[in-house]
Amino acid sequence: MNEPIIARHWLAIVAPKAAPAIATSTVLTLGRIWNANGAEHSVGNAALMVVLATGAATAGAFASAGRAGDPVIAGTAFAASGGLALAGVAGYADGISLPLLLWALATAVAYGLAARYWRTDRRDTIAHERHTIERHETHAHVERVEALRAGAQIEVARSGAAYATALAQALIHREALPGFDPAALTRAGLPELPTATDSRTEW
Repeated sequence: MNEPIIARHWLAIVAPKAAPAIATSTVLTLGRIWNANGAEHSVGNAALMVVLATGAATAGAFASAGRAGDPVIAGTAFAASGGLALAGVAGYADGISLPLLLWALATAVAYGLAARYWRTDRRDTIAHERHTIERHETHAHVERVEALRAGAQIEVARSGAAYATALAQALIHREALPGFDPAALTRAGLPELPTATDSRTEW
């Protein structure tokens, strides 16, 4: 059975690769907007972002060190902590140099973490494709074997029918010859032929 071929849109292919840069750039932009609206040198705002970032990092540490060890929750918590720290620096700092430096660092770390998951996903995809190909080849081999077996059975049945027809025609022609002895055929191993008397008795 042939599976439908689904062509993915180029945006669906590019979007996961650009997601880390888009996320960090969005945080940097919002931080600078927050800076322009009064967050610069605001100790209260800076303390709030420090507390939030520390809380997110602590949640991530507990999620990764727990008995279950859920990597999705831990990764989300650490990403939130980094985003809050970046937003706090971008909102509190005077210039743009330090926020840009932290943005570049955060983007590099995000791509480093995402690359590991992309490699795992790629390995899983390749393994699934190989398994699918092997399954298709196995099914195709079974179908070919069954087709050959069915063809051989049909050919044997056709040959048997042709042989039976030829034997029946030969016996009919033999009956018309003088000196035909049905008992001789029975002695030779052929099935006993009904006689004309038996035919009349049946009717």
